[in-house]
Amino acid sequence: MNRIVIRQAGPHDVATMNEIYNTVVVDSHVSFDTEPWTDDARAAWFVERTNAGFPVLVAESEGNIVGVAWSGPWRDKAAYRRSAETTVVLDPAVVGRGFGTVLLRALVDRLTEDGYHRAYAIVALPNEASVAVHKKVGYREVGVLDEAGFKNGRYISTLLLEKRC
Repeated sequence: MNRIVIRQAGPHDVATMNEIYNTVVVDSHVSFDTEPWTDDARAAWFVERTNAGFPVLVAESEGNIVGVAWSGPWRDKAAYRRSAETTVVLDPAVVGRGFGTVLLRALVDRLTEDGYHRAYAIVALPNEASVAVHKKVGYREVGVLDEAGFKNGRYISTLLLEKRC
């Protein structure tokens, strides 16, 4: 694996983050978004997430952003405030090279430092690579939500994973 730098994302990273995320939106089942995000929508999302104190990280290799990871509220009710949902997405060119594990681990470490108690991930099935990355970082399977989503003409189940921070 090439040298990787993990850092807090900034507003100048939004377009590249969005470009990477949108690779899993169209013609893929791994995101339950059905339309690509616009850069303006992602910029507003970024401000909302960071103003709420949730980490948004990028991974750089050879000066290029190759992955993104972020956290957000698990649920909107106040009692869930110490739990966070996590997401990690890589540039397709670097999948399978260990970047996802490094990036997700950094995100969980940051949540731990920030006082979170649990991190949750929802993985659309099948997605062996994502499940493997989450397990490497210490997530455990909690259960399957059978046919929880409908995209590209079919129902998709999701795996719920959790990690104690």
